[in-house]
Amino acid sequence: MQKADYSMTKKLPDTPYEEAVERVTAALKDEGFGVLTEIDVRATMREKLDAEFKPYVILGACNPNLAYRALATDSSVGLLLPCNVVVAAADGGTEVAIARPQAMLEIADVEALRSIAYEAEERLKRVLQRV
Repeated sequence: MQKADYSMTKKLPDTPYEEAVERVTAALKDEGFGVLTEIDVRATMREKLDAEFKPYVILGACNPNLAYRALATDSSVGLLLPCNVVVAAADGGTEVAIARPQAMLEIADVEALRSIAYEAEERLKRVLQRV
């Protein structure tokens, strides 16, 4: 199955889920991102729907400097923040997927945001390389 153009992904075939979450969080920190939100999708599905789901977390990552620059340029861009990072169990290992900031900010279609989106995406590519 081909991944959508709005995401960057990396498979970690021999990495347990919990370890992958820790590695992703550390790599985000190394690139200046903090995790503002952590949504445990498996726990939410169990609680709200009494349904089982694979281990799956959505991390809302934010680089304060980039966010400030983006919001100062266009305060409506807050609707597209923070950067979402998914860590999910997959085929005996884990898969990490990150929303591409450049693709997300195409929605805004504000020229002044392009360089910020580019910088954010380059940092997030390095996160994927590190994990």
